[in-house]
Amino acid sequence: MGRRPQREIRERLLAACTEHVLAHGLASGLPAMAATAATSPRMLVYHFGTRERLLREVLEEARRRQLQLFHRALSPQDEPYEQTLARAWVMFTGPEGAPFLRLFGRVHDDPGLWPEFRQAATTDWLPVLEQGLRARHGDDAPALATTALAVIRGLLLDRDATGDITRTDTAFTTFLRLLTPTRAEGDGDSSGNTA
Repeated sequence: MGRRPQREIRERLLAACTEHVLAHGLASGLPAMAATAATSPRMLVYHFGTRERLLREVLEEARRRQLQLFHRALSPQDEPYEQTLARAWVMFTGPEGAPFLRLFGRVHDDPGLWPEFRQAATTDWLPVLEQGLRARHGDDAPALATTALAVIRGLLLDRDATGDITRTDTAFTTFLRLLTPTRAEGDGDSSGNTA
């Protein structure tokens, strides 16, 4: 009777392989992942069954980390939600968020390993965005959450394709200004009078 994979070893290998894929992408291959995890490709297959199962579990672990990080960034704070979104944009596009965007951009474009990913990635950010937008925008929050998600995704794709950081940052800042209620709206004066 062979030794059964030990849970702690498997978790350590999964963590190391996930770090490797976030840094180098899926195309780096099993030998490179094994080297990062200080093991052999054969031992990775032993613990995960197949290369495809390992990659799927790596993607799921990376997604779990991304959801945790991005949800924390998007969760409403004790401030106007536009300020929260501005900070979240900096995090998404900076060193902390960029590895996730690179990895899942590729998975979105070629969903062979994770066919359900595209739908999940389209809907899982909506509740936290809606929650943040509801305080200032009330019943418009669901539609604005969809709009905000579309703007964020579109600008991230643009930034990835063109490398134009200044233009995409400026566009996002402009979008946030459009979300900010005018003084009259913020004061509850729907007449447009500010005096």
